[in-house]
Amino acid sequence: MIITRGFIGIDVSKHHLDVFEGGFGRGERIANRPEALAPLVARWKNGGVFVLFEATGHYDVRLRQALTAAGIAFARINPARARDFARAAGFLAKTDRIDARMLAAMAQSLAPAPAKAIDSDRQGLALAHKRRDQLVHIRQQERTRRTECHDAILLADIEAHLQWLDVRIAQWDEQIRCLLAQCERLHPIAKLLRSIPGIGPVAATTLIALMPELDVLPSKQVTAIAGLAPFNVDSGQLRGLRRIKGGRKRVRDALYMAAVAAARSHDRFRTVYRRLRAAGKPAKVALIAVARKLLVTANAVLRDKTAFQT
Repeated sequence: MIITRGFIGIDVSKHHLDVFEGGFGRGERIANRPEALAPLVARWKNGGVFVLFEATGHYDVRLRQALTAAGIAFARINPARARDFARAAGFLAKTDRIDARMLAAMAQSLAPAPAKAIDSDRQGLALAHKRRDQLVHIRQQERTRRTECHDAILLADIEAHLQWLDVRIAQWDEQIRCLLAQCERLHPIAKLLRSIPGIGPVAATTLIALMPELDVLPSKQVTAIAGLAPFNVDSGQLRGLRRIKGGRKRVRDALYMAAVAAARSHDRFRTVYRRLRAAGKPAKVALIAVARKLLVTANAVLRDKTAFQT
């Protein structure tokens, strides 16, 4: 496949970046450091290029920051989607250099939608949210260990650690509350989300930090991004069960817990849950439907800039 000029693929790793530039047919490896990125980005600036790379968590933060600062269009894609394209396009071998070329070819063939520029406020909130999640996960592990521990010394140590974790989680909750309260742009969003039944402070923070597409994309796309849109599984005469697939697990988890609360506390969501249960649907399927309705409601509330109406 001939890759024309302007399409760039980058394979991201912790210590280095493998870059392939279409049109030049060349690849190079640079350190994953701001000083190594600077001359590369300067060369691309105002060149009408499009950069594609796989989402790699925090390893691509420097790259995204540099591209955003230079006004260069880029997209991050799910690694599974990249591998599917690689197999379909005949990229059977896998090395960092080959992956970079494959990503440039994918950018040219599929023209993925450009990612939004990094939002520093949301990024700070997302980091605080992630740290809180980490501590909550550790606390759950310690609680499990406590139930299995029969040694007095170890038990005392676990209890002390749990007390410390409770304090730190509460401190992060306060830090997140302050971040939202001090941000003129995000604070109204949090208030609107909190007006929806079942959406508490954690769910609201999750949506703000991890779903920037809210109030930007149509509800069908938003639910698909979150992994709450049911997909058909049909072939010939077979009509398979509709299943959710992929998406952002942390967002889905937060909305699932919100759905449990909403199905208990508000008639609109309780009706959805009971109707599906009466139709023979499992409780989990009914709650997923409520979670999807909550997300659609959140999208509408932010779009209309009007609190939820009971």
